[in-house]
Amino acid sequence: MTVSLNTPAAADPAGPDTTEPASARSAAPRRRKRPPHTPLHPRPSIPLTLVTGLVLVYTLLPLAWLVVNATKNQKGLLDSFGLWFADDFDLWDNITRTLTYDDGAFVRWLLNTLLYVVAGAGGATVLAVLGGYALAKYRFPGRKAVFAVVIGAVAVPGTALAVPTFLMFSKMGLTDTPWAVIVPSLISPFGLYLMWVFAAEAVPTELLEAARIDGSGELRTFFRIALPLLMPGTVTVLLFSMVATWNNYFLPLIMIKDPDWYPLTLGLNAWNAQAQTAGGEAVFDLIITGSLLTIVPIVAVFLLLQRFWQSGLAAGSVKE
Repeated sequence: MTVSLNTPAAADPAGPDTTEPASARSAAPRRRKRPPHTPLHPRPSIPLTLVTGLVLVYTLLPLAWLVVNATKNQKGLLDSFGLWFADDFDLWDNITRTLTYDDGAFVRWLLNTLLYVVAGAGGATVLAVLGGYALAKYRFPGRKAVFAVVIGAVAVPGTALAVPTFLMFSKMGLTDTPWAVIVPSLISPFGLYLMWVFAAEAVPTELLEAARIDGSGELRTFFRIALPLLMPGTVTVLLFSMVATWNNYFLPLIMIKDPDWYPLTLGLNAWNAQAQTAGGEAVFDLIITGSLLTIVPIVAVFLLLQRFWQSGLAAGSVKE
């Protein structure tokens, strides 16, 4: 019996050799595994990116308009496009005229604003730190009632209290004086609540008890131990109070009639009203330049204290 030589070879029990050459393996594209989408690594969202871009443009557009138009004179404001520079660059001349116009009224209003901020916002920060620390670390009758009052005061807008405050101050003879702006600015329910929450998390009770066991008095314990730990929250409350007092318009409007005690907000509004009076001089270029000079101190303070207030906002959000 003969065996045909054309029959296929016997199959290899190990199966066919599918091993590819090294050159073929290196030529094959390697697929990188994408990390799974988690809350820390979310999936990119094109609509959300577009909305965020629109919000950014909406936020920066007024600032860009202010910077551009502060470089123009009165004629350039009316003849040129609002979002681009005019032929003449008059920023330095506008700043000089703003500081010297009307016998240096802008400088006087700036000093008044600094007085209101230092006395009002500074005092509000001190009271918030002391009150928040006491409410967080001491137990006394009526503590829950105080908490309810503070929460209720946070929900009341300041404009709703302006008229009753004016009537009370007029009875006391404090209207048209700096005290009419400083005294209401000393009360900051939100700052008190923020320091209350911050002190409860930032200052360990065990640390205070150890200091008392070592013979430290309450004042020394507060200034040497608690106050350094409260610094981020203190700076945060200070910034919030400064911005609220610096931009305060309605309260000085109803409290102060003497232009010598105007803050910047009322002073610039008075310059703007000149154009609407008979024989008044329109100084729109000075108003825009003054508005730019008004926001520079706040921006500088935010940049200098950025690391403090950012940590203060995040404090207490995570429990160890």
